[in-house]
Amino acid sequence: MKDRSDVPTFFVYGEPSRALDVGFLHVETVMERKSLHFGRVAPHKHPFMGQVTYWFAGGGRYQVEDRTWNFSAPAISFVPSNVVHGFDVGEQSDAIVVSISDDLLRAIGPQVDLALDAPVLIAGEAGAPGWSRIGALLDMVMEEYRGGAAASERMLASLVGAVLSLMARLGGNVGFEAASPVVALGLDLRRAIDRHYREDWPVGRYVERLATTPHLLDKAARTVFGQTVKEMVLERRLLEAKRLLRFTIRPMEDIGREIGFEDPAYFSRFFRKRMGLSPTDWRRQNSEAAGAG
Repeated sequence: MKDRSDVPTFFVYGEPSRALDVGFLHVETVMERKSLHFGRVAPHKHPFMGQVTYWFAGGGRYQVEDRTWNFSAPAISFVPSNVVHGFDVGEQSDAIVVSISDDLLRAIGPQVDLALDAPVLIAGEAGAPGWSRIGALLDMVMEEYRGGAAASERMLASLVGAVLSLMARLGGNVGFEAASPVVALGLDLRRAIDRHYREDWPVGRYVERLATTPHLLDKAARTVFGQTVKEMVLERRLLEAKRLLRFTIRPMEDIGREIGFEDPAYFSRFFRKRMGLSPTDWRRQNSEAAGAG
């Protein structure tokens, strides 16, 4: 397999990677982009989002990291962000693809039964009860998403959460770890940052916690996520700040303390430097909580 530095990164297939809105979710079928890939998608990755792919017709070959499967519908996969994947399918094949930002996955993670830090691929038999339910749920996801402005973000998140839990019931927790040790260390680092980003740990504390070396940890962070360890921590704090600003009415100083900034002025400077707006102005433009009032 090519060096990971050569693996393409996409927003959705064929579009350059970019920053995602808080709570981002995107739904389409594989064949909606047929003119770009003609059924063959070379190995690639998505830096900021995971994907559920439900093959409801046809079959082909699916690749995740260094492992390859031949499959036929129905089949479903979950691939976390920064895990390399691709496929080669026949003309009659199609799938529903749900792309979910990392922050939304973190939000729904405690309510779902599937582990969301490792890739999973499951195949089954058409008409089996569990698969019929997954198909029905993803049809509902597609219908709700295509409702445009009338679509409910909460309903979409709930439906996707139900799909992920059904995947676990179908055997999805018998998944596989990413093949590369560098990828595995990168994913371990992300899990550690999720647990401890509020505590303002120095990089050395993460090195100690993961029983590695500064060089190896920096290599994993840069290779898998394209960031230093420190940048990953700051980006995680920013994501949590945006989530709290958008979906709650908590005061600024409370949000700053929640993500590890005891000084409200320091939190405001941190946020403005990264977003180009003060926390107050960003909330005014983006807040669901404010809009609901």
